[in-house]
Amino acid sequence: MRPSARIPGLLAGLALAVGGAVFVAPAAHADGKACEQSLEQKNVQVTDDVRQACYEGQIGNQTSCSASLDAAGVSKKDAANACQVAPK
Repeated sequence: MRPSARIPGLLAGLALAVGGAVFVAPAAHADGKACEQSLEQKNVQVTDDVRQACYEGQIGNQTSCSASLDAAGVSKKDAANACQVAPK
């Protein structure tokens, strides 16, 4: 195979690899904003305590997230839903 024929194939492969990595990367990233937005939709005021609780959920500490939201006056159902979406 001629070198000039290999270059487009290599570039296409590289583009697919990079595109695949970009497509997959956001799914693995945790997002505390999703937790906060979930609570805002339930008319919960997002205070520093709520942000901290959502951060706990973001890093995977669901128990602390729920307990902290409960202490901030959020209903157990809304807290559970918000903590569940935090690491997604």
